[in-house]
Amino acid sequence: MKKSENEGVQLFLDEIKLIDSDKSTTLIEIRDIILNAFPKTKERVMYGGLVFFLNDEMFSGLFLNKHHVTLEFSNGYLMEDPKKVLEGKGKYRRHLKILTTEDILNKEVSFFVKQAV
Repeated sequence: MKKSENEGVQLFLDEIKLIDSDKSTTLIEIRDIILNAFPKTKERVMYGGLVFFLNDEMFSGLFLNKHHVTLEFSNGYLMEDPKKVLEGKGKYRRHLKILTTEDILNKEVSFFVKQAV
């Protein structure tokens, strides 16, 4: 796990390890995918999860839920989704529900992250 420059984010990451180690592993793997795809990404704790910004514009967020991790995309409605795995019917946002670390590959998280900006 890459340590965050943002103290609040690092505290959040440390706390979720204590609360739910399985979901924290999943969240941290997805976070690493985002940060590797967009190295200049800034992250903050907002809305009860982590949100990601590039050029001061929010493009994605990661949130812990009782049974899964949600990966949200601010402009998900623009994304290619040939396997129809994105969820949500809002005007702009779409999300992936990640139940296990295997879902990171099965739902092609990297494919969607690369489209997020």
